[in-house]
Amino acid sequence: MRAGLLACALAWALVAGCGPLSQTHRDPGNSHEVATGAPSGQADARITIAGGRVEPPPGWLEVGRGRQVSITVTSDVADEVHVHGYDLVAELRPGVPATLRFTADLTGVFQVETHRSELVLTQLAVR
Repeated sequence: MRAGLLACALAWALVAGCGPLSQTHRDPGNSHEVATGAPSGQADARITIAGGRVEPPPGWLEVGRGRQVSITVTSDVADEVHVHGYDLVAELRPGVPATLRFTADLTGVFQVETHRSELVLTQLAVR
C-alpha cells in the first residue's frame, strides 16, 4: 500500500513539474526569444504598457553571454523601467519609447520590471 502511494505521489510530482507554470518559458506566444544567429549580434525586445497591461505578455528574453541587448519600452503612464542585476534604469514618459542598451555580460536570470506600477515586463536569461 505504501509503495503504491509513494509511486502515485512521485508520478503526481513529475506531472506537476511539467504543468503550465514550468512551460511558460517555452511557450513562443509568451516569450521574447531571440535567434542566436542574428547577423547584427544584437537581441531586441519591444514591450508596450497600456492600461496596466504588458504586451506581449511577460515571458523570457533569452540571449547568449556577450550579446548586445536592446529593450525598448513604451508606456501610457510615467514610470521607470529597471533591469535587475545590471542595475539599469530608464525613465518612462507617456507615449515616448525608452530604450535600454547593454552587453549581456552577466549570466543568470534577471527580472525587467517597472518601479512605480511594479509590472514584470520580461525575464532576461543570459547563458
